[in-house]
Amino acid sequence: AASKLQSAEKLMYICTDQLGLEQDFEQKQMPEGKLSIDGFLLCIDVSQGCNRKFDDQLKFVNNLYVQLSKSKKPIIIAATKCDECVDHYLREVQAFASNKKNLVVVETSSRFNVNVETCFTALVQMMDKTRGKPKIIPYLDAYKTQRQLVVTATDKFEKLVQTVRDYHATWKTVSNKLKNHPDYEEYINLEGTKKAKNTFSKHIEQLKQEHIRKRKEEYINALPRALNTLLSNLDEIEHLSWSEALKLMEKRPDFQSCFVVLEKTPWDETDHIDKVNDRRIPFDLLATLEAEKVYQNHVQHLISEKRRVEMKEKFKKTLEKIQFISPGQPWEEVICFVMEDEAFKYITDADSKEVYGRHQREIVEKAKEEFQEMLFEHSELFYDLDLNATPSSDKMSEIHAVLSEEPRYKALQKLAPDRESLLLKHIGFVYHPTKETCLSGQNCMDIKVEQLLANSLLQLDHGRSNLYHDSANIDKVNLFILGKDGLAQELANEIRTQSTDDEYALDGKIYELDLRPVDAKSPYLLTQLWTSTFKPHGCFCVFNSIESLNFIGECIAKIRAEASQIRRDKYMANLPFTLILANQRDSVSKNLPILRHQGQQLANKLQCPFVDVPAGTYPRKFNETQIKQALRGVLEAVKHNFDVVNPVPTIKDLSEADLRIVMCAMCGDPFSVDLILSPFLDSHSCSAAQAGQNNSL
Repeated sequence: AASKLQSAEKLMYICTDQLGLEQDFEQKQMPEGKLSIDGFLLCIDVSQGCNRKFDDQLKFVNNLYVQLSKSKKPIIIAATKCDECVDHYLREVQAFASNKKNLVVVETSSRFNVNVETCFTALVQMMDKTRGKPKIIPYLDAYKTQRQLVVTATDKFEKLVQTVRDYHATWKTVSNKLKNHPDYEEYINLEGTKKAKNTFSKHIEQLKQEHIRKRKEEYINALPRALNTLLSNLDEIEHLSWSEALKLMEKRPDFQSCFVVLEKTPWDETDHIDKVNDRRIPFDLLATLEAEKVYQNHVQHLISEKRRVEMKEKFKKTLEKIQFISPGQPWEEVICFVMEDEAFKYITDADSKEVYGRHQREIVEKAKEEFQEMLFEHSELFYDLDLNATPSSDKMSEIHAVLSEEPRYKALQKLAPDRESLLLKHIGFVYHPTKETCLSGQNCMDIKVEQLLANSLLQLDHGRSNLYHDSANIDKVNLFILGKDGLAQELANEIRTQSTDDEYALDGKIYELDLRPVDAKSPYLLTQLWTSTFKPHGCFCVFNSIESLNFIGECIAKIRAEASQIRRDKYMANLPFTLILANQRDSVSKNLPILRHQGQQLANKLQCPFVDVPAGTYPRKFNETQIKQALRGVLEAVKHNFDVVNPVPTIKDLSEADLRIVMCAMCGDPFSVDLILSPFLDSHSCSAAQAGQNNSL
């Protein structure tokens, strides 16, 4: 008969994770609390237990064995906790088994999963004789084999986990993705889910710390640029401590563009580490020793740079004192004379060459100017040249023979090709003095005058012509709508309702309307009124109460005062305003006459049109008749203002000029062309005399 065990209402366990967390798993009881038994696994703890005698345990096991052996079922002894084994305990267990017939001992460790599966395999083999005799592996051998399997599986699992590069990843997401991977399943079988999750968590933490390390490195590398921006003056910071320098930086206007002050600190424990597009440095990072070291290096760099600049200037003065340095002389011929100079020893080779190059440019420029003066002084040499032919070799030899006695001629001995070129240019200029042959090059006064007129006058005329054309044939109207308590937006909505795709039909013509409604209380009223992208042709001022009317009046006064004060544009001062009375649907008879009277009075005072509510009853605040009347007024005002302020200039033929002015200026004069022509160019009546001519007004 089959042996049976009974344990009423016992739960079936799925895994060890269920222990202590029974409520988190499926509650499934053993069927009727009864089980059929085919074999027994008798567990004996061979570790040093607390407050427990091994002899008592062995006595209990012996009594239990006596009872189990009566069932005639296979029995295997599992020596547990062999990873903490007490040797003589294990020997006693083995002695106990040897005294029994066919009793096998399997040395196990559930902690390291050693021989656990072997216990059950051996028991099955004992129950089924056809499977052969069970092979029992000693604990140490099994442990080594198991450890090798664990090491290999761990290595594969860690490589699998390292494919995760985002430290925001969660175990739940990753485990679902990897659950069918053989390396994942093998590791879970050998080490369990808990260890797998711990391995994953360590990897995620490493990724996060690596990300933080890189961000910190980026911030530290960017700190010198920030310090150069905010603390570039050595005199200010040379004797400041790091804490004092931090306080000084906070007061700089560019502080917010370089640093960010976080509400929570430290920065590496906030979400700021994920804001990779925000290059600003967390201010609390500056409390670190690395940041202070960067500051100290910054101060030292400024000190070194100051010293370097001083030494370069000192070396420059040394070169100026050496009389034999001539224009065009190579650096290699000079270096031997400055080897012992203190400044030369301090600066780098690149700096010394840069200073010498600057010194050479200065003395070469001076030598060329003096050579040019010498040519003007010897003007008699060029009197008898043929104007339409190149000077002969004999004539050039004569010129060189006369000039060669001059020190200013000899000064360019090492730059003979440049000297020859200057001489030929001088000859060309003497007989053909044009802007192309001018010795001043791009500083020629003719060239500068033409450039100024081309860039200023013609653009001004073109702009005026376009503005006149646009004003006379306007097809796009920019309207600024001013109101209080949302009234401006309501009027804009009504106009759009009567429009088609912002196009409004008026008197048989289509106008494109650009509406900008602004509340009169807005603090940005003046800045929104006139921008580089929006220049209003007129302003609709809408009101529906005495209070809003008074407020509108104050706003118009401010706008006109601002236009006059800053002189933004002369058309701004003449911006057409139109007062529009909104319909009072609730109390027409009571308020309308008063508002009509007050509105007309303010319009008379401001010298602007007043659009009244038309007779009759209307369901809306604004009527189509009002909008068309106001728009006609704006179009008429724009044309009138332009004709008064900027009449189209009438271009006369040069032969009919009433006044002719000849202006003479010497090429190379120190004052600018703008200074000479500004009285004409600033005049509203000035324009080019003829299209394509840049030298007559």
